[in-house]
Amino acid sequence: MPRATRKKPGPLRGTRYRAKPGPAQGVTYPKKPDPQAHLALTRYMDEHFEWMLVTGYTADTVRGRRIAIRRFIAWCDDRGLSDPKEITKPILERYQRHLFYYRKADGTPLTLGSQQGFLAPLKTFFKWLARENHIPSNPASELELPRQPKHLPRALLSVEDVEAVLRQIDHTTTAGLRDRAMLEVLYSTALRRTELANLRRYDADLSRLIVFVREGKGQKDRVVPIGERAALWLDKYMVESRPLLASNDCAALFVTDYGEPVTPDWLAARVRRHMDDAGIDKPGSCHLFRHACATHMLDNGADIRFIQAMLGHAALSSTERYTHVAIGKLQQIHAATHPARLRRSTKGARADQNRAREALLEALLNEADDDESGAASDVSADKTGDDSNPESGI
Repeated sequence: MPRATRKKPGPLRGTRYRAKPGPAQGVTYPKKPDPQAHLALTRYMDEHFEWMLVTGYTADTVRGRRIAIRRFIAWCDDRGLSDPKEITKPILERYQRHLFYYRKADGTPLTLGSQQGFLAPLKTFFKWLARENHIPSNPASELELPRQPKHLPRALLSVEDVEAVLRQIDHTTTAGLRDRAMLEVLYSTALRRTELANLRRYDADLSRLIVFVREGKGQKDRVVPIGERAALWLDKYMVESRPLLASNDCAALFVTDYGEPVTPDWLAARVRRHMDDAGIDKPGSCHLFRHACATHMLDNGADIRFIQAMLGHAALSSTERYTHVAIGKLQQIHAATHPARLRRSTKGARADQNRAREALLEALLNEADDDESGAASDVSADKTGDDSNPESGI
């Protein structure tokens, strides 16, 4: 008589499991040869990036600059330029005009932010080449970068928009409870998506209502307050949902359905999905919640200095000095001005803060967030053919 087989346990309720993409087990693919490896500019570029890592630059910074410098090297290779000694200021200005007239596949030009993002790494690169005596002088020393236009973000989430996104999440499921806690923390703390992805289990001190941000942008640590409502959702997630998703040796605070630490791209896609489900068609995802937290607190009377400290900005403008703020006072301001608080306090007289609000929004818009910066969008949207087949008519 055939032996009965035991059914395998099914997936967790509310958790979606999909086959992980990737090559079959045991299959390896040969690495594609680098078409620029034979160029002297490429070898100097690799030495430059090694120097950056040794001197404390992050891998993300090096990764972004690699895209920009490789694009320039490909442009030079098409014109028979391979040695850094051949690069002059007129050649760099010609490349700058190339970027200005370049058109992407959809016919749109590169934004000024993208043009600056492709040119600024060249100034650092040639400065390093001159300092290391690889070239007699720095041809990029007097190269003028495009001026950034000053404008406000294209879209801002209102308090109603944020609450609509949070309400539509089904928190009765394992994944839904995680997502609700994740978005509550994002909105309450105004963290960047990379900072949220890097949070560890013990970085959130819910008894003191604070979150430790380890090596945020610029590798700077800071402490930010978290609201009572967000702390309650985070505590519920850590007690009820996270043990079902993560293994005991996983240190990440937020994990995917597979029990792996979340990534910035995964966070952006998840937030975007919930915004679409709520009918919010404004462009952006994680950074919109950072914008919303800062602007809503400012509208409710928070001093610009406290928001500055909470966001981790060194300065809101080139002339404004950074003001250090004690975490205790920052918690009081957060509790009194953040819309997602449990206890409502009497709102005092509100001064006219239009100028401060514009400065804050401008700083938020211009910060180089890996997240959803305009330059990064243009780079990723323009990756196909950019480095290997740049425009040859300029």
